[in-house]
Amino acid sequence: MLILHQYFRTPYEGGALRSYYLAKALTDAGIPVVVITANNNASASFVNIDGIEVHYLPIPYDNRFGFYKRTFAFVRYIVGSLRLINTLHQNISLCYAISVPLTIGVVARLVKWWYRIPYIFEVGDLWPDAAIQMGVIQNIILKKILWGMEQSTYREAESVVALSPMIQQTIQSRCSGKIVHLIPNMSDTNFYQPEVKSEVLEHKYLVKDKFVISYIGALGQANGLDFLLACARACQKATAPTHFFVCGDGGQADHLKATAVKLCLTNITFLPFQNRDGVKHILNITDAVFICYKPLPILETGSPNKYFDGLAAGKIILTNFGGWIREEIESNGCGVYVRPNNPEEIVLRLQSFVNNTTTKDHYQRAARRLAESKYSRTQLCREWTTIIQGQLNKR
Repeated sequence: MLILHQYFRTPYEGGALRSYYLAKALTDAGIPVVVITANNNASASFVNIDGIEVHYLPIPYDNRFGFYKRTFAFVRYIVGSLRLINTLHQNISLCYAISVPLTIGVVARLVKWWYRIPYIFEVGDLWPDAAIQMGVIQNIILKKILWGMEQSTYREAESVVALSPMIQQTIQSRCSGKIVHLIPNMSDTNFYQPEVKSEVLEHKYLVKDKFVISYIGALGQANGLDFLLACARACQKATAPTHFFVCGDGGQADHLKATAVKLCLTNITFLPFQNRDGVKHILNITDAVFICYKPLPILETGSPNKYFDGLAAGKIILTNFGGWIREEIESNGCGVYVRPNNPEEIVLRLQSFVNNTTTKDHYQRAARRLAESKYSRTQLCREWTTIIQGQLNKR
């Protein structure tokens, strides 16, 4: 079994761990797994990680890269992967290709054509739609090329795995008759648990007796985190006993820090990218997790990891966008929506939690119940493994 994922991460590194959990589920089921990924090292390497055969291609990548530099990294991954697969293909019977980027589909299709190895395609974000709506891609010819690439990648896949119900519905509408499985991102309910706040951590971060809102994730253009700063400013003006954490890295990091200084915000702390243990510490002293995006329709379809970690840790979910996540948190009573054009609204939204411990506890317990009942990593890995075994049995 081959897994193609340019951004494969392990619990020892931190970041999005979905592909690691999927690979580990297969090895636990007795299915050998080869992963081809990339890192910023100077040379290629091979490592066995928890029984997973991981091949690293030396392809520098950073969230701060611009469009053309990112594109060059994607093309290098295509070339490097194909060269490596040429030496590995005899022991591979199925390929699982994880986007983004969409160019992963090029590798999967060529592997199918050259070596008769079928592939399943995973879609976590709808590309190129996201890049087009954000204005990153404006050339009409390039748009048509990418739309064609998207359609052919779906069409030639044995099946597609969607990470959200909106992505599933969109792909089914664009590729009629294609089997599209829904396997959303996962809540690691074993690792993340509802915990009593640590007094040591509260004193370390100076948040004793504060209602803490944390954003943990990428600091990119799509995340629209100027809105989070506006929310922090509104809370500071209202003298609300709140504190905001922004934890992560990305192209907007310097801008956000400079803006916070310009606005004289004293109720916000910027923290660097954390591994899984570091995230757990931040969540320990967190009351609510903020899921923030620019107000673009395409960004409402995604499946952000920070949402599922927040549910697992039993945290209130705050969002500034519509779509399936807003519907889910409101219907399950575990989160609230703040209109993206009205950051002052957050003060009113938080009052019921800040002033009423019973309400806060009710929402947090509801978040944990949702994680356990719908997004348990153990259950979703089992469902995904069944899909893979079914495809392998056809060979």
